[in-house]
Amino acid sequence: MDSVDPAHLGTAQDEPDMALKILIAGGFGAGKTTLVGAVSEIRPLRTEEDLSELGKTVDDTCGVDRKATTTVAMDFGRITIRAGLSLYLFGTPGQDRFWFLWDDLSEGALGAVVLADTRRLADCFPAVDYFENRRVPFLVAVNCFPGASSYGADDVSRALDLDSGTPVVLCDARDRDSGKEVLIRLVEHAGRMHTARLLDTVSRP
Repeated sequence: MDSVDPAHLGTAQDEPDMALKILIAGGFGAGKTTLVGAVSEIRPLRTEEDLSELGKTVDDTCGVDRKATTTVAMDFGRITIRAGLSLYLFGTPGQDRFWFLWDDLSEGALGAVVLADTRRLADCFPAVDYFENRRVPFLVAVNCFPGASSYGADDVSRALDLDSGTPVVLCDARDRDSGKEVLIRLVEHAGRMHTARLLDTVSRP
């Protein structure tokens, strides 16, 4: 596990006026750690471990067979979207044997990004189901890996059977600007959903 210098985490004096919690989820090898690392303005906290020979017999590495490490707890980073608004990013582990951590990580989250790899699209079904069942606003970000087949947002939405209002965006998890745009889209989407739910609650007799 990488160590984190406490000086990078900031002090009470430089804490943002508003901090929102965002989850970065998706299947094994979809690019969650890469996205958090690309956009974070602090040195990200990572809980990556080398893939063991035993783990390779459990985890499906087809399509990501060059992957040598895996997240076993979470990734953590922070990005300032604008003055007074920062996002705390929590990357979830991708393998199903670590899903028991998701409930704790999702507590208090504004919304989630579900990273999708079109080479292994079915891997993000569990994350989609998880957030839909818990009514956590989310969008699907298709990580455009080099050499992967190209699919449009509508194709991915149909393949995942998403609700019509769930955004699908294309991104490069390695690129800071691309990742930041995904996060802005999520905050906007989650804000609309939370406002609609609040208005619905107020309007009930």
